[in-house]
Amino acid sequence: MADAAPASVLPPKGEGAAGDQAIQRALEASWPADLSASDERRLVAAGRDLLRADATGVGRGKWPELFPGSGPGLAPAFSTARFRIQAAVARRDHRPGRAVVHLVWAGTDRGGTYTDGRITDLYFTRTSQEGLPVWVPQPST
Repeated sequence: MADAAPASVLPPKGEGAAGDQAIQRALEASWPADLSASDERRLVAAGRDLLRADATGVGRGKWPELFPGSGPGLAPAFSTARFRIQAAVARRDHRPGRAVVHLVWAGTDRGGTYTDGRITDLYFTRTSQEGLPVWVPQPST
């Protein structure tokens, strides 16, 4: 008799917030940490804020260079009420001085379609401002 396939560590699609911890654990297990804990915390927080600003329009003013001309007349692509980040990690990028924040998220678009398990990678470059290290988001290319 053939062995049964191993159970997935990921929750089924549509599980909702109840499955987010499992997604976070799977993401961490599949992509081992390689940044300091403080850098990872800063990058994940910035990545979450940046993704929320991009998807919902909330907080775009924090990054005017990334969202030029995104005044009040620009409708966001996703509803703030139905947007959540399911999991996030920050890791070194293959280029020196760069990092990537990998986010798994869920949201309802303007057409009313809800989808979870969406994936976005945001890239940051380490620089220095007034002698302190700072992670600066890079524009999407």
